[in-house]
Amino acid sequence: MSTVKPERAALARRLLAEFLGTALLVAVVVGSGIAAEQLSPSDVGLQLLENSTATVLGLGVLILIFGPVSGAHFNPLVSAADWLLGRRLGTGLPGRDVLVYAAAQILGGIAGAVLANVMFDLPAGQIADKDRVSVGHGVGEVVATAGLLLLIFALARTGRAALSAASVGAYIGAAYWFTSSTSFANPAVTIGRTFSDTFAGIAPSSVPLFIGAQILGAGVALGVLHVLFPDAAATADRAVVPHNSTPTAKEA
Repeated sequence: MSTVKPERAALARRLLAEFLGTALLVAVVVGSGIAAEQLSPSDVGLQLLENSTATVLGLGVLILIFGPVSGAHFNPLVSAADWLLGRRLGTGLPGRDVLVYAAAQILGGIAGAVLANVMFDLPAGQIADKDRVSVGHGVGEVVATAGLLLLIFALARTGRAALSAASVGAYIGAAYWFTSSTSFANPAVTIGRTFSDTFAGIAPSSVPLFIGAQILGAGVALGVLHVLFPDAAATADRAVVPHNSTPTAKEA
């Protein structure tokens, strides 16, 4: 019996997982930012603490839920790096899937921002006007993204991908505070956050700088990874967490 249909069904499940995971991640980021503004209107530091704490916990949970289905990339750069690392050995995300993963992630990011707006009785359709363009913000995104990708693929290479939920969440939480940009580190999340004019929003005019810096950071991470772990390509399929995208015997 042909495996074409089961393969399509498996891909559809993975895309749904990436869409939902990214949507809920952005809903956590934006929603907790809105709640923080309402709960602590005069204390920006406390707002950031509330926002970052919710993001750390939410991200960890989402990786646990969706990781076994799609790998819980939730990030076009993670998907692209997974393909780049594993393309010669056939261990990473297939090249034909990178663009559809990215599309699902970006659409999920937008949906998550709209969902957060609606949950807090704000207009569903918004465009942020928070300008984040500066050299410092760009450098912060390079650092945040490089550290994130290096962590993800180092964990996969050293057989510790099971720690990704806690480790990735912890890193993003820390990077909220040690980077000037508050660690977007994700083009899908960056685009999604333009659709909420709230605490976590980013103006569309700031997006090109952020995404450009994120791409540069991903390149830095892959370069460092190649030096530290020359055989990292062998475990590309374990990022962010190991998952099975092959149709089962029952499905076939």
